[in-house]
Amino acid sequence: MADLTIDVGALTAIDVHTHAEIGKDGHGSLSPELFGASEEYFKAHGHRQPTIEEMAAYYRERSMAAVVFTVDAEHATGWPRISNEEVAESCAEHPDVLIPFASIDPHKGRAGVREARRLVEQYGVRGFKFHPSIQGFAPNDPVAYPLYEAIEELGVPALFHTGQTGIGAGVPGGGGIRLKYSNPMLVDDVAVDFPELRIILAHPSFPWQDEALAVANHKPYVYIDLSGWSPKYFPPQLVRYANSLLKDKVLFGSDYPVITPDRWLADFAKLEIKPEVRPKILKDNAARLLGLTGKENA
Repeated sequence: MADLTIDVGALTAIDVHTHAEIGKDGHGSLSPELFGASEEYFKAHGHRQPTIEEMAAYYRERSMAAVVFTVDAEHATGWPRISNEEVAESCAEHPDVLIPFASIDPHKGRAGVREARRLVEQYGVRGFKFHPSIQGFAPNDPVAYPLYEAIEELGVPALFHTGQTGIGAGVPGGGGIRLKYSNPMLVDDVAVDFPELRIILAHPSFPWQDEALAVANHKPYVYIDLSGWSPKYFPPQLVRYANSLLKDKVLFGSDYPVITPDRWLADFAKLEIKPEVRPKILKDNAARLLGLTGKENA
């Protein structure tokens, strides 16, 4: 498995939140019902589901790097995942722009722990994505703790969806998805119980934005990514903290392909962010968190 060969100095940005929505065999990461609800929520009707190869070309054209992941929610949804190995191998074909993350359903227990170790040690995976609402677990449920322990030991970050989700929105019963599992205060327990684990709280965390800011401000290894929302809709307190107390802990993320980095960056340019803070959010904070420095095999 090839190492990353990202030239950080040549990048304009690092997008820490993009989705592999379709596998090489055409299998989607979500059921048609849930995917359709997400499209409606983001007003992204009929958007293309790019392959990972197409994602690499897209980001290379923009001199950006991107973290790529899918979501393993087989226990709660019954929908087979896109394999982590496929995501990692596809990203490894583009080590100059793509950074592979994995997703493991916490309900897989010891098998999930073994998979996490294998993915990092043999496939070069650089982090793990959790979506508690879709995966049907509370982040502070002990069922997930052996997996967190392994991720902490492996020294890679864990990214948690927080706040409302477009997936299942408008479907009767929300498609069975419970929003309460994505309250960032539940992740605060994880930060306490795994004090060396690097954690990313994904998205402006509506309706728990203040909770997310409090956790990131209080716990030294908790970060926030700004994906899933156009910056013009960011709550004022998020902008205020990004400009000040959390300037070293806020990360650019788009949620591509439902939100493109082109749209996100155009709106971010109009946001009142201090000039010295912009490069931190767009690239520097992520490069430090992911261990990317200069032009080298990271």
